[in-house]
Amino acid sequence: MFSVKEKMAIAKVIEKALLRLNHPEMPDEKPVFKLHVEGKESCSWADIEPNWTFDGTGKSMGYNLFNEISRDLHNMASQSPENVTTGST
Repeated sequence: MFSVKEKMAIAKVIEKALLRLNHPEMPDEKPVFKLHVEGKESCSWADIEPNWTFDGTGKSMGYNLFNEISRDLHNMASQSPENVTTGST
């Protein structure tokens, strides 16, 4: 559902929020969490984990080409026709 960039941004905010709580049972750095987000459709979902769990492990964040371009496609579709260039001359 989200692009890799969006997943990384969400994970960063969650990690900061968890550490800011300064809870006695939380680690001082690198909290472990798994967030599952359900979209509007049954095929629309995202699993988000801390960014540091992907560093050098070979583990994939779940790259999906459609997720990478869907925000751009949505933004293009919501523009008025006179603001959209078709690439034809």
